[in-house]
Amino acid sequence: MTDFDAKMTRRCMLIAGGASLLQIGAVPAATEARVTVHKDPTCGCCSGWVQHLHDAGFVTKVLDISDIDAVKKRLGVPDDLAACHTAQLADFIIEGHVPAAALKRLLAEKPEATGLAVPGMPVGSPGMEGGRPEKYDVVLFAPNSRRIYMSFIGEQSV
Repeated sequence: MTDFDAKMTRRCMLIAGGASLLQIGAVPAATEARVTVHKDPTCGCCSGWVQHLHDAGFVTKVLDISDIDAVKKRLGVPDDLAACHTAQLADFIIEGHVPAAALKRLLAEKPEATGLAVPGMPVGSPGMEGGRPEKYDVVLFAPNSRRIYMSFIGEQSV
């Protein structure tokens, strides 16, 4: 083996080792950022919200469900926080048109909670574009508590 061959072998091993470490670090983040969306097959605003998530770097799995209320009940979404679609992200439930910025904060902070909700379908929220955007709150909820987690006008945090 020449001196050149030894250097190339060491260099290749270092590069391969570094690439392996980068891949290992990326796997949990990609897995954690996967959003499973339960939606009615005919709902257009739900598809708009899914596109918003894609644009923000989330990976989604969309399940068209004809009985969405049964999914909400099974996952523990409070009736007064209900919206048109329900999603799962890591160990959290996401109800309605929650902006990607709130999802990213949720993943970074990992608070003790069931999930996030945007009740109803506020104009200007992701998937509900068109018309003059209104101010709306993202609610952090748990079985015995809830609080405003973030507020938005359109996709802008306020």
